[in-house]
Amino acid sequence: MSEEMNKEYFKKLAKQLMFELSDEESEDIVKEFETLNKQLALLEKVNTDGVEPMVYPFEDETTFLREDEVTHVISQEDALANVKDKIEGHFILPKVVK
Repeated sequence: MSEEMNKEYFKKLAKQLMFELSDEESEDIVKEFETLNKQLALLEKVNTDGVEPMVYPFEDETTFLREDEVTHVISQEDALANVKDKIEGHFILPKVVK
């Protein structure tokens, strides 16, 4: 586990994301990350010599996806009717994540 992945790191991250994290919760997250890092280390040990990288995650391409059909369209004016702050046809939200 990297040195910065400690309780203080996760508490700081939680604060930036605008929620509180208790000592117990941050301790649980540190343990989860330790487990995750151990699992990733196991994956790195898998011998992949001679294995071709996959561009698509399935053997056969998916052919059963539906076609997009436009069925109901509202005007921009109707879409923004209840918006408090808007500029040039876009709604404005406060920045919540750095």
